[in-house]
Amino acid sequence: MPLSEHEQRQLEQIEQALYREDRALVRRVRSSDPRVHYRRRVAGALVGLALGAAMIAGGIILPVIGLAVAGFVLMLLCSIWVLNSWRQMAAVALGATAGEPAGRRRSKRSKRSKRSKRGTAGHASFGERLDERWRRRQEGGR
Repeated sequence: MPLSEHEQRQLEQIEQALYREDRALVRRVRSSDPRVHYRRRVAGALVGLALGAAMIAGGIILPVIGLAVAGFVLMLLCSIWVLNSWRQMAAVALGATAGEPAGRRRSKRSKRSKRSKRGTAGHASFGERLDERWRRRQEGGR
């Protein structure tokens, strides 16, 4: 159940008073905040990207193919890591503002699997699902 604006303000005032009075509490709360964790992961991945770029440059300047390949692999892995961390950080931030716990949201995959099970026999063929989607698009709904 979402809080009213008045209750939100009261909660913020209580939090601010607690933060002013207890600095140790502030450290513990910030260290357990998942956004801080994901922000650190993004920063680490960006450092890895810079290191990978330096390895590629070093591998090109010094004719060492292995160094350039290792730098490319490092950059590839770090880019996947930064995108994944960024996506998770955004999901946590959106979950916190929506007032809905992250565990209660349903993924698109679970919605799709429920939707596909609604057919007459329970298992619609690929062609039937395409036809259904096309019909819904023509009607204006998704």
